[in-house]
Amino acid sequence: MSLAYGIQLPVQSQSTIYAEPWEADAGPADLVEIARAADRAGFAYVAACDHVAIPRRLADAMSTVWYDPVATLAHVAAVTSRVRLLSHVAVVGLRHPLLTAKQYATLDHLSGGRLVLGVGAGHVREEFEALGADFERRGAILDETIDALRAALGPEEFPSHHGKAYDFEGLGQRPRPAQSRVPLWVGGSSPAAVRRAALKGDGWLPQGDPRDRLPAQIERIRRLRAEAGIEEPCTVGAITEPLYLGAPSWDVGRRTLTGPPEALAGSLRAYREMGVDQIQVRFRCRSHAELVDQISAFGAEVGPLLGTAPQNSLNI
Repeated sequence: MSLAYGIQLPVQSQSTIYAEPWEADAGPADLVEIARAADRAGFAYVAACDHVAIPRRLADAMSTVWYDPVATLAHVAAVTSRVRLLSHVAVVGLRHPLLTAKQYATLDHLSGGRLVLGVGAGHVREEFEALGADFERRGAILDETIDALRAALGPEEFPSHHGKAYDFEGLGQRPRPAQSRVPLWVGGSSPAAVRRAALKGDGWLPQGDPRDRLPAQIERIRRLRAEAGIEEPCTVGAITEPLYLGAPSWDVGRRTLTGPPEALAGSLRAYREMGVDQIQVRFRCRSHAELVDQISAFGAEVGPLLGTAPQNSLNI
């Protein structure tokens, strides 16, 4: 069975958890070159994150560099041809679902149907409060927002939704998405997020679950979907350890997986054996040029060893 691979774009978000030092001085040209490299190398998707404003108490850890995901994905859509465009994740509770639908339907239309809409509950209280959104009820709001987005991104020009937080009908939106059904993946690893992914999502985007936690999470998703009578497949994701293809001449960190293509592929195939459908990879690198080299080599030398199918076979 195949194991697809995607990547969160660097530069567009610069949390200290994962950003490399060179990203601080990088810009649009670097982002474009990296997206094009992923497109050429057979990556299933490129992803962008979502935060509107970071409070001072979190700025040192999270930084304040968070490009808007719709603008960023539209920008790279124009310079790529096949790679999918994933919001990982859009904090959709910050915005009315009709606004979210307008933005992402336009993105899907302009890109020829390449959108994967990843959504999550969010975690920054001040961000919600500044925008007038309900932080305490963000889980319930997200549940309803997913339902509203299903309607607003569906085939109907005049969608309708009647819920506790949002109520609309008789309001037309064009252009419609190019896809007949925009794939909606749910992010998060809390019990509530996993349940939401199982019952409302087309896919699950875990938030950093280590390998030993994934089998139980995947089994729970399968059980919940079976109990609910949901027969459609759910695209299960995983975020891998940092990678470096080859023998590094510098300190890439003790958790980083390194080695020749066969060694990396052998380690990554273990995700497929757990029931994972797609992995999100991240490469240690000292420059955008080194990252492009890693992306290209991974696609050419590791991807074929994963049995990776074309990106359109990703249950999306």
